[in-house]
Amino acid sequence: MKKLALLALACVLAACGQKADLTPAKGASLPPAPYGTEVQPSSADLLAVDPQAAPDRSVELRTRSEERQDDPFDLPPE
Repeated sequence: MKKLALLALACVLAACGQKADLTPAKGASLPPAPYGTEVQPSSADLLAVDPQAAPDRSVELRTRSEERQDDPFDLPPE
């Protein structure tokens, strides 16, 4: 029983994480500014995903039932 409680406690402690802003490691700095820009992007700017990298998804593919067209490659097995 103690082993189970100890395992549960270890899982709970492993699941909690730090909720702080990311910063560079000691002695390191952020990557250099992109070529042609004068402003150094912050860590939040570097972590932001642009819309082209993660486009919105449409869950509703069809709005109404439609009859399927004949598929010439839908052949029975031989």
